[in-house]
Amino acid sequence: MHPAKVRRENVRTLTDLPNIGPALARRLALIGVTSPAQLLGQCPYALFEDLCERTQTREDPCVLDTFISLTRFMAGEPAQAWWAYTTERKLHQQQESAKLWPPNSTSASRS
Repeated sequence: MHPAKVRRENVRTLTDLPNIGPALARRLALIGVTSPAQLLGQCPYALFEDLCERTQTREDPCVLDTFISLTRFMAGEPAQAWWAYTTERKLHQQQESAKLWPPNSTSASRS
């Protein structure tokens, strides 16, 4: 549903949530999420990784942005368009990549 149309008091099903249509509701069901309440306290990055593993494909990063929007909304934040979280996702991914690089200098010097 478009974020501007979401009314927190009317949220009963996944498609009542911001940025969720039938297709993404089906994808959430693949990882066991069938109701909005199941998103409470969930890590959007873990949900995304679970979905990628379940579908055996690297899902579009916009799906991760949407998962961030959903978990934030369920935590009480205002409904926002999924793309409002793109910059945050990219920054998080850069930080995670930086943890992996440069490789451990001791192991590199042994080569």
